[in-house]
Amino acid sequence: MLAIFPDTAALEATDLTLGGVSAAELAQEYGTPLVVLCEATLRARVRALREAVGDGRVYFGTKALPNVALLRLLREEGIGADVASAGELAYAKAAGLDGDELVVHGNNKDEAFLADAATIGAPVVLDAPDEARLAAAAGVSDVLVRVTLGVDADTHEAIRTGHHGSKFGLPPDQARALVADALDRDLNVVGVHVHVGSQLQDFDAQAETIVRLAAFVARCRDDLGWVAQVADLGGGFGIRHHPDDEVPDAGELARSAATTARLAFVEAGLPQPEVWLEPGRCLVGRAGVTLYRVGSVKRLPERTWVAVDGGMSDNPRPQLYDARYTALSATRADEPVDEVVSVAGMHCESGDVLIDDVALPSPRRGDLLAVPATGAYTLAMASNYNGVTRPAAVLVGDGVATVIRGRETIDDLLRHEIS
Repeated sequence: MLAIFPDTAALEATDLTLGGVSAAELAQEYGTPLVVLCEATLRARVRALREAVGDGRVYFGTKALPNVALLRLLREEGIGADVASAGELAYAKAAGLDGDELVVHGNNKDEAFLADAATIGAPVVLDAPDEARLAAAAGVSDVLVRVTLGVDADTHEAIRTGHHGSKFGLPPDQARALVADALDRDLNVVGVHVHVGSQLQDFDAQAETIVRLAAFVARCRDDLGWVAQVADLGGGFGIRHHPDDEVPDAGELARSAATTARLAFVEAGLPQPEVWLEPGRCLVGRAGVTLYRVGSVKRLPERTWVAVDGGMSDNPRPQLYDARYTALSATRADEPVDEVVSVAGMHCESGDVLIDDVALPSPRRGDLLAVPATGAYTLAMASNYNGVTRPAAVLVGDGVATVIRGRETIDDLLRHEIS
């Protein structure tokens, strides 16, 4: 079980500790639900990815967990940020990121967003047929072109992005026309961008995409006299959310991606590109644990329901992607695991189920549950459904906890209401 928890997770007698801090103490001090991020795990994952890409660049996929303190920590480790909205750009700027420490994305960028990117000198990934015109008018200098090469990744259909008909990027003929348009407008077209999907289980789809990408750049060289200096390969490297998951190490996938790109470009008669990666989940996913307090316990003939004080408002992934999680009884870790239960959220939806089946010490009201591998796409996708306030987040390390996101209050919910 601890293999999918943060690196510093340990069991001390009856209690789970994270970053040298007792989970029970964290819950008592900061309330629940509470997202706990382990600093040591974050830094270790960042360093592994940076080493894997060599002299390339790594940009954090901010959508996985937009947070100023987190972005500042990643910047300390030499990681930039991939941002896809004015809000994400604001988080990054507040963390001190600037210029080519950022890559600007989005399939529907407006003039104001592009102008903001231009002001700080951030490269922009062109994603639509008219974006060269918009970028030039906004004063953008450096651009990449996102090409969709028709490779279906082995992942949930909602997080595939490289297939034919995707809403992201452009198929090769239209992408080539966009490169030509950008060049005609005197934009500095530094490279190309691809992304095949998220929570990738293997390297096959990405390898095929990279080979097709090199062929696309070779065609642009022949037709337009232009060669990409940068191959931005996106991200999507998976993590284990459950002990039964079999997911390759993200560092190895990143190393394979960078090596494959360099070889594919050379084999296509092109100079080796500078490789950029945009990982999100694999940097923060395992670093995060969500703590919940158990409320009602209903032992029915069909199953036992254990309700917690959160649910789909702080982690909608089970409903969106059929994501599978597990849980640990954080203050009863020494007791026999003697009952299989289902963990439900507190929301008015029958589908608000965090975990279908998990073995725990026979649950009771007041227990503290720890759900691992929740650092990515949980708090980032949280909502106020049922008028529930979003959780706080703390960073733990060396026995110290630091609040990096305050808990919302009822006053926060009412702040924008007009009566």
